[in-house]
Amino acid sequence: MAKVMDTGSEYTGKKKSDKTFNGRQKAAIFLVTIGSEISAEIFKYLREDEIETLTFEIARLETIDPDQKDAILQEFQELMMANQFISTGGIDYARELLEKALGSQKAVDIINRLTSSLQVRPFDFIRRTDPAHLLNFIQQEHPQTIALILAYLEPNKASVILQNLPHEVQSDVARRIATMDRTSPEVLREVERVLEKKLSTLSSEDYTAAGGVPSIVEILNLVDRASEKQIIESLEDEDPELAEEIKKRMFVFEDIVMLDDKAIQKVMREVDGQELAKALKSVDQEVQDKIFRNMSKRAAGMLKEDMEFMGPVRLKDVEEAQQKIVSIIRKLEDSGEIVVARAGEDELVV
Repeated sequence: MAKVMDTGSEYTGKKKSDKTFNGRQKAAIFLVTIGSEISAEIFKYLREDEIETLTFEIARLETIDPDQKDAILQEFQELMMANQFISTGGIDYARELLEKALGSQKAVDIINRLTSSLQVRPFDFIRRTDPAHLLNFIQQEHPQTIALILAYLEPNKASVILQNLPHEVQSDVARRIATMDRTSPEVLREVERVLEKKLSTLSSEDYTAAGGVPSIVEILNLVDRASEKQIIESLEDEDPELAEEIKKRMFVFEDIVMLDDKAIQKVMREVDGQELAKALKSVDQEVQDKIFRNMSKRAAGMLKEDMEFMGPVRLKDVEEAQQKIVSIIRKLEDSGEIVVARAGEDELVV
């Protein structure tokens, strides 16, 4: 919030006050103006340090002139409008629309204030492209080119593309993402130049970091289970050390045995009973026992009956159910509600 408002400019009240406000103060005034209920919702998306900073600024606020409030609200609206235009069609598109809406000088001022702190990532235009369309567009490219593009995509989109690539290409691309470090502006511009016949481009003059083991882990955590297994197995043959490093950072359904009882119980409260029954159909007895031990006798008995009466289940359905439960576990881990121990990590000391 403060970053959005802090664009290098200051607002000076011209009618009743000569006071100027920095970005943090403007964000605080904005939150006070829109009311506590909406502000509380916004706080959910901020870091702790940002919340502390804004809370401090709100506490320091004195009486604000209505004209100043109006000007800050207008500034926020203009910045949000510009951000939306940029995300839709890029800076040139945003400038064109702002000029029509607010006039040339106002548009230039807003764009300059935004771009002073805005960092546009390479392949920004591709991140707005449908994954299915992009797959058709890049699957014939060299694996290194595909890896470079996927490394800059959101993991959920990159996973869709990776799992739909030919099997012989998947592990190669995954390995290249994992071992990628920094890419020079010249290479990025050359790849973008090849694509610019169909899509507009924005390039960065700075060396940008993308890829690496964390990047491919995040992508693999989102692909379907069959693709995940195939890629890991291929990597184990091609580069055992890299495969082991990736596996240490990943969490698969069978790793549920690594959760403590309290975490298991919390996960079970979020899981649909039918999905759990399907997920347990093809796992080791150790995994099943871990689940049953953390349920009441009655609930465990009902789950066993569901598994028995369910009959044969397609492997694909089992894997999808397992993937849904793994997603719940990762969500709970991300929110700090549970702790997931991974292979190779130090034990947790309380």
